[in-house]
Amino acid sequence: MANHKSSVKRARQDKKRRMTTKMKVSRSRTAIKAVKEAVEKGDAALAGKLLVAAQSYIDKLSKSSALSKQAASRKVSRLANKVSALTR
Repeated sequence: MANHKSSVKRARQDKKRRMTTKMKVSRSRTAIKAVKEAVEKGDAALAGKLLVAAQSYIDKLSKSSALSKQAASRKVSRLANKVSALTR
């Protein structure tokens, strides 16, 4: 447990940041699942719209330390390939 005033504050800040990051990660995972479901159904228009939202969430995660830039780029690339395969 935190013993100093500064460490109590740090613990409070860490908890708030952890919850914010958890929320963002959860939101991006949900967006990715939505894109994959739209691709499975074969709805190219919906998948394209959902891809834009998912890409935005993933990019926001990569700006913080929640997700590395390479992993974010890989996830977006794979989603985009799935969506573009529908239109071919």
